[in-house]
Amino acid sequence: MLVLAEGSSKLEETTTLLARKPQLLGEELSGLSLKDLQNLENQLEMSLKGIRTRKEQIMTDEIKELNQKRSLMHQENIELYKKVDLVCQENAELRRKVYSPENIDEASRGSHISNGINNEYELHSPINLQLSQPQTKRKNTPTIMMKLG
Repeated sequence: MLVLAEGSSKLEETTTLLARKPQLLGEELSGLSLKDLQNLENQLEMSLKGIRTRKEQIMTDEIKELNQKRSLMHQENIELYKKVDLVCQENAELRRKVYSPENIDEASRGSHISNGINNEYELHSPINLQLSQPQTKRKNTPTIMMKLG
């Protein structure tokens, strides 16, 4: 019996809401008394307050979530900067080892023997290699033969 009463109560409430829907939308207000209009206004204000409260809660939750994401990204960024700094320090140490005075002296002696370069500046300059098409011999150019031996 209780279930039937609850079902009947919900049906009645739904029917009343459907009948009041035009009034809640601001339509069909001509037949309402001042008291009915005030009750309708209070009902709308309470509904609006509930809607605004829910909206603020959703926005607050989203702001908290975004702040957490920002904080995590900031922490990741700090870690990445530390890693980059460490790699830069390692690179600087490797450069010091490679270009230390002992290595430069050995390299300059070796390069002096191999290609005649004796300038330390030239040791640090980049070497650019390129692929190119083979040069064809000209028929008019005399060939110089060296006799060895």
